[in-house]
Amino acid sequence: DEIANQIKITTSATTQEVTIRIADNGTGMPEEVRERIFEQGFTTKAVGKGTGLGMAISKSIIAQKHSGKITCTSQLGKGTELEICLPIN
Repeated sequence: DEIANQIKITTSATTQEVTIRIADNGTGMPEEVRERIFEQGFTTKAVGKGTGLGMAISKSIIAQKHSGKITCTSQLGKGTELEICLPIN
């Protein structure tokens, strides 16, 4: 049986930070792609077919405007998870 596509969002907090995790059960991505997703201008799309997800901008906003961090983990065939940690001021 095939499992339906899912996106799972979880949140947690400590007295120091809030963590938001966004995970899917998709195809995942190869390590060489995962390592580059936060690079400015990086996309896996063909030339002229879009500019990607804007992950470099997202990382910049999270880090510079909110003193937080964003990380990505992925396993081929199992899915991808983004984790955003923001300090509580």
